[in-house]
Amino acid sequence: MDDSTDSISINIGSFSIDYKDYYVKTGSGLVSVAVYGDRDKPGLVTYPDLALNYASCFQGLFMCPEALSLLLHNFCIYHISPPGHEWGAGAMSRDASSPSVDDLADQIADVLDYFGLGEVMCMGVTAGAYILTLFAMKYRQRVLGLILISPLCRTPSWTEWLYNKVISNLLYFYGMCAVVKEMLVKRYFGKEVRGSSLVSESDVVQACRKWLGDRESTNVMQFLEAMNSRPDITEELKNLRCRSLIFVGEDSCFHSEAVHMATKLDRRFSALVEVQSCGSLVTEEQPNAMLIPLEYFLMGYGLYRQSHLSVSPRSPLSPSLSPYCISPELLSPESMGLKLKPIKTRITLEV
Repeated sequence: MDDSTDSISINIGSFSIDYKDYYVKTGSGLVSVAVYGDRDKPGLVTYPDLALNYASCFQGLFMCPEALSLLLHNFCIYHISPPGHEWGAGAMSRDASSPSVDDLADQIADVLDYFGLGEVMCMGVTAGAYILTLFAMKYRQRVLGLILISPLCRTPSWTEWLYNKVISNLLYFYGMCAVVKEMLVKRYFGKEVRGSSLVSESDVVQACRKWLGDRESTNVMQFLEAMNSRPDITEELKNLRCRSLIFVGEDSCFHSEAVHMATKLDRRFSALVEVQSCGSLVTEEQPNAMLIPLEYFLMGYGLYRQSHLSVSPRSPLSPSLSPYCISPELLSPESMGLKLKPIKTRITLEV
């Protein structure tokens, strides 16, 4: 298999983005990496949640003009897919041993070596957030900062363990059936966008169901089994010295996990953003809620949003027009330097 496909240029508004797919050989198998942007820029590595890939997990965020301006202006994006989660992936052998979470974290180091990257920024969702946090613990010198959405750090609770076992058994016997899709949708999204007997589910949920139908059940099952056997990394969190920004929806089934993790991180280097009326997949359900905290977080690294776009009401350049309630502490000079304050963000919904 070739290690890359042909390069493609994508025009989004005023942006021209170079895009290329790679297959990187690692110590535990091939890993698919989609690279967006100028490779001379610093790297931003993303890792999605269970059964998702970069398009189904991060498209909502990266399709926001302000986020696109902020992230692609400052970074080259390296979207890493869990084994067998990339587009068009074939079914992995059921007889093959599943990679552990340590194997998955080590794969990221192999990917960085392949592209000649030193320190990178990391962005992960739930299972992906755990893998990137574990990577940051094992390879501290290679992580500039962590942007974590609905992260995990403890071993599964009995409820989560049993829930995952049910999904795993359904995947084994019935594949990516309607019941599994429903269970995964509840993992990702809050009640409002999932709809009800009176209200149709949102477009983003419908699109997610379609994407899930393209996943090979064996591949999802192996990633799920790795996460269901994950160790508790809570105690090691206090040794992290990279800055961390945590997002979690208040309706997320992993809300308590994210809050627990935030309390264990050094508060001099971390901040927690809770998003109202949102599930776990904030990047798809409420991506606009991430913009202001992301801008302030990256300002601490001397990064800024590309200036040719008009100022948005969601930009901290015009905070008086913002629909969010931001702690005054976040606006202090200290928050843009070496320290971040714990904050709480609320998004105002129109009725």
